[in-house]
Parts: sequence; structure tokens; C-alpha cells
Amino acid sequence: MKTDFRQKYPPLNLPPAPLRLSEQDGEPAVFDPLRRRIVRLTPEEWVRQHFTSFLILEKKYPAGLLGNEVSLTLNGTARRCDSVVYGLDGLPRMIVEYKAPTVALTQKVFDQISRYNIVLRVEWLIVSNGLQHICCHVDIEKGTYEFVSQVPSYEDL
Repeated sequence: MKTDFRQKYPPLNLPPAPLRLSEQDGEPAVFDPLRRRIVRLTPEEWVRQHFTSFLILEKKYPAGLLGNEVSLTLNGTARRCDSVVYGLDGLPRMIVEYKAPTVALTQKVFDQISRYNIVLRVEWLIVSNGLQHICCHVDIEKGTYEFVSQVPSYEDL
């Protein structure tokens, strides 16, 4: 029996994404163009795929400069950033952390992404549950941050 993806995974506060949906072993799946493979479709993955599509199609981020599930080591422990955006120089510029639409974007979520930034030292942090997006510009040298109302275009990074 085919899964009705659009009923199980509701519309988000993001433009529709051209997703390649399927089933794998009876479970919903989606092709992730950044990882170049089919992955299990969870509510968080639904948000990730829509948000990365938004960055590429609407904000003109080069797909080749985005990475999903980027590994890093924090205090000797392996961690994974949901998405990382890189500059043309190959250095990380932005970390994006995704949560399922039912998960509130709390201080705990921002603490998580801030810990990742201890390692990557990027200027932009975004958290999204697909319904709400919180974007923050970080001045690493001054140790300050500013919340902004819009996700910047790639050229504004």
C-alpha cells in the first residue's frame, strides 16, 4: 500500500520542495540530493529536505557548498550538524539545526547549535522546525550575536 506522504507530512512554512519520495522496506523514504542517497523520511528529514531546497532554489545557495549530517568532534565526542553551508574558500559559514514540526524551538535547541559552533566558528546559526525559523548572526571576535528576521541569501553571507 502506497504511503500518502502529503497527509503524513504536513505543509511547512517553506516553499514546496521538488522531493523524490518513495518507499523502502515499507517505510517512507526520500532521495537526499546532497548526500546522494535515499534516506528514511522522518518528520525532521521532511524539514531538512524542504529547508535545503529553500536555500538552494530561493536563496541561491550553491548545492555543492551545502552538506547534510556533517561530522565533527566536540569534547572528544562525535557529533553531527544537520546541515553546514560552506564559503567558496571551503570554510564553514553557517550551521542549520532541524527539528520536527512538533518540536518547539527552545533555548535547549539553541544551546545545541551553539556547542557545535565552538568547533566550527561560523557567522550564521539557524534553527528550524519547518514552521518557525530562527536566524542568528554571530560575531565570533566580539562574542556577540544578533537575531535577524530573514535567512540571508548566499551572496549576503
